[in-house]
This record gives sequence, C-alpha cells and structure tokens, in this order.
Amino acid sequence: MKRQYEDIDRLIESALSQEEADFYHQLDEQSLHEMVGGLFQGKLKWINIMTIAIMVILFVLAIWCLVRFINADDPVVLIKWGAAVFGCMMAVGMLKLYNWMQMDKNALLREIKRLEYQITVMARKVAD
Repeated sequence: MKRQYEDIDRLIESALSQEEADFYHQLDEQSLHEMVGGLFQGKLKWINIMTIAIMVILFVLAIWCLVRFINADDPVVLIKWGAAVFGCMMAVGMLKLYNWMQMDKNALLREIKRLEYQITVMARKVAD
C-alpha cells in the first residue's frame, strides 16, 4: 500500500515544476514539534496562546493546592484541597485535549490541501 502512495507521489512530482514541487513538499506530514508550532500560526493563535497561559496558571495552582493538601490535618480541609487539585488537573487535561484537537484539525486541513493540489495537477496533466 505504501508503495502505491510512493508511486503516485513520484508521478505527481514528475508533472510539477520546481516551484510547484517545493510547495507540494511543504504539505508533507509534520513532526510533533512542527505541529505544536503550527498552533501558534493563523487566525486562532491568540486563543491557543491563551489556553497555554491558562494551563500553566492552573498547573501552578494545582501544585499549590497539592502542597496545602499535604499540610492539612482536618479531613474536611483535605477533601476541599484534594477536590481543588483534581479540578485544576481536569481543567488542564481538557485544555490539552483542545490543543491536540487543533493539531489534528490542522493536519486534516493540510492533507485536504494536498489532495486538492494533487487533483489540480492530475487534471492539468489529463487536459494536456
């Protein structure tokens, strides 16, 4: 199956000019670091920056609540600080899920653009 994709890629590359081939290679699969960097580009970068800042604040708050939890003597106070730690970590987890979903969305959009580009190139080749 992978060989078929490689053959198709070679066929497409043979039909492209150098500039088009460079653009086509920019649409390749990204590494994890490139995906994370992609969160801070585009129209929604301010939301992603805000979620990262909120995650850091919530994580620091969770650590502070954990320290208070460890030092507490009263069972009621223990439950309150434990619930606060749990709540903060759940919020951090939800924000992380949001960021992972954004990265997945960006990967899907890049793949759709790649398919559109492949269709355009193949249509041009068939028309010629």
